[in-house]
Amino acid sequence: MNQADLKEFFLKDRFAAHVGIELLDMAPGRAKAKLEIKDHHRNAVGVVHGAAIFSLADLVFAVASNSHGTVALGINVAISYMTSARDGTLLAEAEEVSINPKLATYLIRILDDDRNLIALFQGTVYRKGETLP
Repeated sequence: MNQADLKEFFLKDRFAAHVGIELLDMAPGRAKAKLEIKDHHRNAVGVVHGAAIFSLADLVFAVASNSHGTVALGINVAISYMTSARDGTLLAEAEEVSINPKLATYLIRILDDDRNLIALFQGTVYRKGETLP
C-alpha cells in the first residue's frame, strides 16, 4: 500500500473526523496530526479533556504503526499528561521506536503551538501479518 492509499484509508476514521483531528503527514513508522481546540474539547474546568488529547495521540499511533501496510493493532498504551492546554492547536508526532515481525513500539509527543510538551504517549502493537484492506 502506497502512502496516498494509506492516507485515504485513515481518512475513513470517522471518530477522528468527528473529534476534529486532521492528519497532516505520514511516512513509514511516522505520522503527524493536529487538533484545533474548540469549546467542546474542554472539560468542566476549562482545559482540554484528556480524552481529546488521547484521541489525537491514538490516531497518529494507528497511522504510524500501520504505515508499513501490515495490519497492526494496539495491545498496550500509556499516556502521561505533562501540563494542560486551553487554546490554540495541538500537534501529535509519532515515531517508531522498535519493530519486528510481530511487535512494534511507538512514542508520540503531543505539543502545543509553542512546542511545549503537553503529553507523552507510548504504544505497542501486534503486527498480524495481514495486509491492510
